[in-house]
Amino acid sequence: MRKDVDINKAAQIIKQGGLVAFPTETVYGLGADATNAQAVARIFVEKERPSFDPLIVHIASMEQIHSLTTTKDNRVTELAKKFWPGPLTIVLPKSDLVPDVVTSGLPTVGIRMPDNEIALNLIEKSGKPIAAPSANKFGRISPTTANHVKKQLKDIDYILDGGPCKVGIESTVISLNPDGFVILREGFITFKDLEQVLPASKTKTSSAPLASPGLLKSHYSPEKPIYISDNQDFKSIRKILDSIEPTKKAAFISFTGIVHEGFSKTEFLSTKADLKEAAVNLFDILHRLEEDPNVDIIIAEPVPGDGIAKAIMDKLTKASFRYNN
Repeated sequence: MRKDVDINKAAQIIKQGGLVAFPTETVYGLGADATNAQAVARIFVEKERPSFDPLIVHIASMEQIHSLTTTKDNRVTELAKKFWPGPLTIVLPKSDLVPDVVTSGLPTVGIRMPDNEIALNLIEKSGKPIAAPSANKFGRISPTTANHVKKQLKDIDYILDGGPCKVGIESTVISLNPDGFVILREGFITFKDLEQVLPASKTKTSSAPLASPGLLKSHYSPEKPIYISDNQDFKSIRKILDSIEPTKKAAFISFTGIVHEGFSKTEFLSTKADLKEAAVNLFDILHRLEEDPNVDIIIAEPVPGDGIAKAIMDKLTKASFRYNN
């Protein structure tokens, strides 16, 4: 284990109402005791996060879930057996133990069990469920390394450095209707994965519009303009390039492994169109290009398909929203 990973120290900080950034399999989270309203409120302040955007609560055992929700739905146990620990968040009716600040006043709370030894140990040693959004300024690129956290958050109490995250994009978020599941936020667990356990709901979810984090149109944005080409055809990419001022240096994010002329730099989500590799690399590439002084503008190749591809495109579309509207 890394020298800068002191889980006992981090657990004590959580108990005392402090903020700890910690790794999960998806991205780094900014954690506080989910039962401490004042500690959770500080998350919103440090992230500059609007109060209407709810947080996810992380647990380390199924015993913890019973104190956080009023549900008796056996389907939660079925999903947990298949996907926990792992990148699936389930939105459930909250108990009185969960402060309204965690859920942005909603009667529901998103809960998941992360697939990361450091995260699970932190939750166990603190003895607290941990509310944790991604450890970055609101709307900016999600962090997949401790250095990404340090770049954006200067006033938190401790960072547990667990190295790069192995999944790289946020968890899939679902709610449960009487007839099945509804995906609220696309992530690493796909529609087909979920259908192996439960049927998909035939009705629209009755949850509030922002029952899950990551649902705003603009999110995950680098501090440089990013555009997505209409397709993988060079003419579409060339059209964007031709519209850029000649003095601007453009970087290209490739999914297929194809390199196009006219770019100052090319980054590869994958060299062989591998979706899992692309998911792991996405946010790290955006961070590198944001920091690169030789890059002014970013153009991304679209990632076709369903499942993980849909989740990747959701992140890219939201990252580019502020520059296309």
